[in-house]
Amino acid sequence: MAIVRRFEQIDLKANARHTETQGGWSIQGQDGEKFIQINTVGSADRDIPGKVSQTLRLSKEAIEQLAELAKRHL
Repeated sequence: MAIVRRFEQIDLKANARHTETQGGWSIQGQDGEKFIQINTVGSADRDIPGKVSQTLRLSKEAIEQLAELAKRHL
């Protein structure tokens, strides 16, 4: 699991095709701080479909930064 407090732009050399899967969110606390936690699960073609595969906890600052990025770029 990772806590993300800030995002930085990165330049990817390749734009790999991704498969679709289900994601979910919850509000979690840690050390008196609240986070939005985002989980994704393995897609249907994985060895264990539906098993949590990625988890990110986003701080308030990271969420605000993402909202600003979405307004500017989407």
